[in-house]
Amino acid sequence: MSQDQPHEFKNWVFGDVLRRQAERFGDRTWIRMVDGETLSFREADRAANQVGRFLHELGVSKGDAVAVMLPNSLEHCHAWSGIARIGAVHIAINTDYKGAFLSHVLTNSESSHIFIHGAYLPRLLELEAAFPNLRCVILVGCAASANAVESRFTFRSLDESTEYSDGDLRVPVSYRDAACVMYTSGTTGPSKGVIMPHAHVYLFGLGTVENMGLVESDRFYIVLPLFHANGMFMQLYATLITGAEAVLREKFSAGRWIHDVVDFDITITNSLGAVISFVLSQEPSPLDRRHRLRAIGVAPNLPELDDKLRERFGIRNVFGLYGMTEVNIPLYTQAGDVRPGSCGRVWGRYYELQIVDPETDLPVSAGDTGEIVVRPKLPFGFMTGYLNMPEKTVEAWRNFWFHTGDAAWMDGDGYVYFVDRIKDCIRRRGENISSFEIEKVIGAHPGVSEVAAVAVESDIAGAEDEVKVVVVPTGHLDVEELREYCVRQLPRFAVPRYVEYLDALPKTPTGKVRKTRLRELGITDGTFDLDAI
Repeated sequence: MSQDQPHEFKNWVFGDVLRRQAERFGDRTWIRMVDGETLSFREADRAANQVGRFLHELGVSKGDAVAVMLPNSLEHCHAWSGIARIGAVHIAINTDYKGAFLSHVLTNSESSHIFIHGAYLPRLLELEAAFPNLRCVILVGCAASANAVESRFTFRSLDESTEYSDGDLRVPVSYRDAACVMYTSGTTGPSKGVIMPHAHVYLFGLGTVENMGLVESDRFYIVLPLFHANGMFMQLYATLITGAEAVLREKFSAGRWIHDVVDFDITITNSLGAVISFVLSQEPSPLDRRHRLRAIGVAPNLPELDDKLRERFGIRNVFGLYGMTEVNIPLYTQAGDVRPGSCGRVWGRYYELQIVDPETDLPVSAGDTGEIVVRPKLPFGFMTGYLNMPEKTVEAWRNFWFHTGDAAWMDGDGYVYFVDRIKDCIRRRGENISSFEIEKVIGAHPGVSEVAAVAVESDIAGAEDEVKVVVVPTGHLDVEELREYCVRQLPRFAVPRYVEYLDALPKTPTGKVRKTRLRELGITDGTFDLDAI
């Protein structure tokens, strides 16, 4: 188990890891915001105790669900650590969520408390009656403004936590206990909450350490959101495990990317294909080679992006990788590998992976395309199920393997190459999007009789998909009015780029929409590009 002793995974509990690193590194900076704020290991540990005591006073107990809807910030880290310190479960919420998307997460998770930034509060108040379990709102960024709000919620401020003792809290928490729930796209239903035990989230960070060579002297640049596993666990948690410094930006900026890398002496970062496309679209700069960035993790690792990163920025190691919230990151390329387009080889210390025929579940030959299936070698090194959706958990597991729904092929050396999604889901700029949830929202428009959402190819390298909706209107339906409706009702990443009107949707004899035919239809002369409106 790398540098760990056998069964060391029993110590893979976030609160305990933070406590140990605070004792080891003390006042050394752990997190540095690009605006100048810093947080030391010791300060983070003390804040965990204070926020933990604050939550306990508010009635939160071990195992309770506490939602977090915050931008990348030190406050986000305090919420995470305080929840973990008392053994509660962190419900991670995308800050773009609104309407039905937000209501589903809070209802499904049965969250009783939520940390939320004041900028997102109106979205919560609009839906107040939809989630009766939620009773306390902990505000960040606008404590005073809630005083005039008429609501059944109790409003408190995260600032109040500083009034509590920072003495050590010793709530017994196990590597088997749920640490976090993150929501991932559904296909024939709403998004599913992935229950992530402490051992599972630790392995996300350990994967970065072991496969990308993260060490104590590194500086990790984090621009991906902390409500996803990449930003929170693969990057921020990895820095905690090693004692490396994390440099955190609230939101990705293509124009500031190379400036930050140089100004903060960054040595390593993770990204997404779409993010790298936006970076590469910036004008070349003398700074492009005046940095110490030695490694970057990219998914998907498209050949054209891999080549350009090496050529333009001189980055030695471009790590391809593959994973899911459910299965961790079982595939990485290794330092020195130059295999553009590959997700890497299996991280065999902790995971098994095969490419199988999706009909028979039998392994396919090298070079043949099949479905990626994965299983862990360690107990609780994987998700433990979908929250309050046991039938979906059973559906994903078959013949003792988790079925990812992703198609790929493996070469003779064991390197895996992603091909496409088998399941009916849409992945757009790093977000898994449920076609069901888009259809539910747009289908509620009075001018829509039927609707189907499908993925079409994006014109941005690495962005993976764009969303197209095919609508059967009840009568005249103005495209611009439909776009404005979507902007009001859907998270930004789920607003469709393309719309096409048809008299009827193609269907099977049993009445199911033939989405394969709609995907094959693609962009036609009758398709409206909403970005151009």
